[in-house]
Amino acid sequence: MTTARTLLGRLAAALALTLALVAAPIPAHAVTEVESYLVDARIDADGTLHVDATITPTGGPGELVQRFATTLPTSEAREFRFTLDDVRASASGTDVPVEVATDGAYRVVTIPVDDAPVVLSYSVRGAAIETADTTTVTWRLLQGLNLPVRTFEATVAVPGPFTMVDCAAGAPGAPGACGWYAGGTHDNPTPTFHDGPRGAGEVVQVVVRFPRDAVASNQDVVQRWSLDRAFSLAPVPLAVAAGVAALGLAGLWLLRRRFLSDAEADATPTIVGTFRPVGAGHSAFEVGEGVRPGQIGTLVDGTVDPVDVTATVVDLAVHGHLLIRELPHRSAYARAEWEFERRDSDRPLRPYERTLLDAIAPADGSGCCANLGPHVGEVLPTVQSQLYDDVVERGWFSRRPDATRSALTRLGWGLLVAAAVVALALVAFTTFGVAGLVLVALAAGFGLVAQDTPARTKAGAGVLAGLGLLRGHLLTQPVEEMPPGQEVHELSEVLPYAIVLGGADRWLDGLAATDRDDTPDETELDWYHGPEGWHLADLPDSLRNFITTVEGSLLQR
Repeated sequence: MTTARTLLGRLAAALALTLALVAAPIPAHAVTEVESYLVDARIDADGTLHVDATITPTGGPGELVQRFATTLPTSEAREFRFTLDDVRASASGTDVPVEVATDGAYRVVTIPVDDAPVVLSYSVRGAAIETADTTTVTWRLLQGLNLPVRTFEATVAVPGPFTMVDCAAGAPGAPGACGWYAGGTHDNPTPTFHDGPRGAGEVVQVVVRFPRDAVASNQDVVQRWSLDRAFSLAPVPLAVAAGVAALGLAGLWLLRRRFLSDAEADATPTIVGTFRPVGAGHSAFEVGEGVRPGQIGTLVDGTVDPVDVTATVVDLAVHGHLLIRELPHRSAYARAEWEFERRDSDRPLRPYERTLLDAIAPADGSGCCANLGPHVGEVLPTVQSQLYDDVVERGWFSRRPDATRSALTRLGWGLLVAAAVVALALVAFTTFGVAGLVLVALAAGFGLVAQDTPARTKAGAGVLAGLGLLRGHLLTQPVEEMPPGQEVHELSEVLPYAIVLGGADRWLDGLAATDRDDTPDETELDWYHGPEGWHLADLPDSLRNFITTVEGSLLQR
């Protein structure tokens, strides 16, 4: 009984194993090798290559997959492109379904096969490449096959006489010599090629060269991007870059001449201020009618700077519109502080002076230096605008210098953006990248040039030349030659102009030198009062601190 049960169990197990084997799927890729890959090719006079490849697989049914490269990069940043057309397959004269797909730079052809030979047919355009005075047709007749090949043979029918045949076979990256090839001989008048065995994915590349009049080139060449190509130093790109640079520099010169050069570069100086002799060894300072320190500071550089505003504050004090009072120091190391007291004066105020005066010392009260930044900061754009209008009104500029500079600056930014876009396009699509860099450099140069002082009128150029003379006097005129009894007044008159044009320290020292006693001088100056125990000899340090504080407040607004 036990023996019978054992025998039945073994029979059941055997039956289950048999059913499992029967039910198991047959492998879809049973084909293992290509017995032969025989090519019958033809080259037309227009360079088109027609291929009929008879492929004989072994090992049973499966799929034949062949990947055709449609690009061929070269070392010269160029890329040849090929087009496969009319791809079809047949077996025993009957069409076989073919799947053709694109995978990047490859055309992938998939054909179901069994042990019967299959004929793969297709046409290639782009394989006829122009070389010197010849046309070279080159194509990998065997490439990208998913199976190894025992034997490869090919014959290529040609439309006329050829001058050379060649063949390479092996790995795609570095093929070597074919088994053998011949053409143009008595035994082999037609180019013939033989090779094998070859592994899966290996190639056999054939080359046939013709006179140009025998076969036309149909190459499709695309330039590949590279830094060397984009920034080519070949003669033509360099010549274009040099031409762009020359034209651009000429344009910058014209721009500077038209908008940034004075109407008369060598204008006759207009006397703005001078020291008029009033006696033996004594001179009095005189300044042109209505010429203010803020105006001349704006004329010099075309900009309303903090130093122009500071000099205007001191000038308002010197001419009786304002009293600057230095407050007692809380300690020896405390920061100095000043207050401003509004006064009446007979000298007329320019619009920008009135706006500034109302901000620092309102008519109904006083102000302090600690609040100078917020108070003046609110009206400073108005002060600047009025001062720009003032120099135009005086005829020193034909239009407001800030408007000219702003317009040129906006244009400069626009040119820089446009130059950058053009440069990127030149780098991306052409060999004229160097010219693009030149354009960017010229646009940047335009922006820098646009920051220069706008052109002055003939009158403005004359005043500017006169300011050069005045500056020379301020730096060299002996400070001790002021008229006796009027030294403090005359030295004070000079000080605002020296703050703008230079030499302020020596005129402050001249004021200090008038203090010849030990008596405190808190109220000796009618425009600057010091704290208790203050001497006129302390004025240089006090006013230097004042100027630094005011300019710092304006810069921090």
